Amino acid sequence: MAELPPFYDDLVACHDELWRRLEQGVADRNSGFHTPALATVDLHGRPQVRTVVLRDADRAAGTLRIHCDRRSEKAVEIAATGSAALQAYDRDAKIQIRVDGTAELHTDDWFAESIWTEAQPMSRAVYGIVPGPGTALLNGGGYTLPGADEAILAGRDNFGVVVIRAERLEFLYLDRRGHRRALWLRSDAGWVETWLAP
Repeated sequence: MAELPPFYDDLVACHDELWRRLEQGVADRNSGFHTPALATVDLHGRPQVRTVVLRDADRAAGTLRIHCDRRSEKAVEIAATGSAALQAYDRDAKIQIRVDGTAELHTDDWFAESIWTEAQPMSRAVYGIVPGPGTALLNGGGYTLPGADEAILAGRDNFGVVVIRAERLEFLYLDRRGHRRALWLRSDAGWVETWLAP
């Protein structure tokens, strides 16, 4: 039988593992944490979920960053509610991470500009697609993607950066000998932690 991981009965180690996995998800495209599900609430109060790419995990600040098209429904929902949640699961590691908190959409500020400047032309191209995300089309290819040279500028007006400030973190590890689930809530003094029944 495999040895239990060091974080199995250690809340501090669970917290370390949670952030290590998120940081790994930013850097490793094959990680189960590279493409978490983002949840928002639409303007009619209905939950909406979609897959996004995790671009940054800042443990010290307790924040996560994703990118989006400001014309998208998720951008509109985040701007309206100021909140979002992320969930990711790595089947091989048997670890699920849930994050929810406040969300801020950056579009025309220095922060969004600095992220845009660092982006590869190939990544910029998707923000230049016409018409915008979610627009009904007559056929699957009924949209225009800018060429590589145009992509440098074509999508800047549509580019958005979302920063989620975690207010609640959950870590779930699945093991047949007994699952472990932990919770952290942000407070003025730092994270308040507890075990939860799985």
